[in-house]
Amino acid sequence: MPSLSYVAAVNRALRDEMARDERVCVLGEDVSQGITGLTKGLADVYGTGRVVDMPLSEQAFTSLATGAAIAGQRPVVEFQIPSLLYLVFEQIANQAHKFSLMTGGQASVPVTYLFPGSGSRSGMAGQHSDHPYSLLAHVGVKTAVPATPSDAYGLLLSAIREPDPVAVFAPTLLMGASEEIDDGDLAAVPLGSARVCREGTDVTVVAVGHLVPIALQVAAALAGEASIEVIDPRTVYPVDWETLGKSITRTGRLVVIDDSNRMCGFGSEIAATAVEEFGLTVPPMRLSRPDGAVIPYALNLDHALLPDAGGLVGAIRAVLR
Repeated sequence: MPSLSYVAAVNRALRDEMARDERVCVLGEDVSQGITGLTKGLADVYGTGRVVDMPLSEQAFTSLATGAAIAGQRPVVEFQIPSLLYLVFEQIANQAHKFSLMTGGQASVPVTYLFPGSGSRSGMAGQHSDHPYSLLAHVGVKTAVPATPSDAYGLLLSAIREPDPVAVFAPTLLMGASEEIDDGDLAAVPLGSARVCREGTDVTVVAVGHLVPIALQVAAALAGEASIEVIDPRTVYPVDWETLGKSITRTGRLVVIDDSNRMCGFGSEIAATAVEEFGLTVPPMRLSRPDGAVIPYALNLDHALLPDAGGLVGAIRAVLR
């Protein structure tokens, strides 16, 4: 069966959508050269009128994308570093996100924000190691964190076709991942649709992005101790509460593992809603970065601050006691 890499899946999604809809264009730094690999070869096929290199001015070209979307285009903006979200938060959260509501639905802003290499880059320190998807979920921007190449393809297709702004975060630790899949099986994946990756009856583990394969490895390793259900929410906003609720209500036990800071992070929201609505038999546990974490340059400290398999094993055993 053919193998599809995560990077190739994103590239394929962009290529297919640009072929399907001539309004789709790509903006960003060095996108015509495909420096990150995601846009490689697109300029050769679609030209530099649709694959447009931008100067080092993220606020300017994020605003340009908003204007282009209002004028009828469907821009995809690639940011080379996820921390650039802090620089363009005004343009996304306060302008593009609110524009449809503030105009009474007279205009929409169909922009896709693509954040490759999100999360720790092992030694790239604080300004290159954030995984800020929880920020956009907090303000209500549709936000996807694909965990597999096929989901990267399918969620990006759905993001580009949305009438609203959508952010897609591609975790660093998945950029080299591959999946065996036929081209004919690739399809759009609806936003707000979770995936049950492994069925189980004793504990529900909700894992985000690159932590999904880690959760599956832990579930397999602990199969002799407990039946563990692993759920990938795929989108952190909107959340597929129906799928999560059915699982959590059935198992009565919940562990959430996500690579954002603990305070006001995605894991906090899942745990709080589970306590309020899903009838847990024991308190939930969450694994994340510590409160206010800034990833240091030293590799041992970088790795020490991240949620990992060892912590997940301990949390699962704790909720089973």
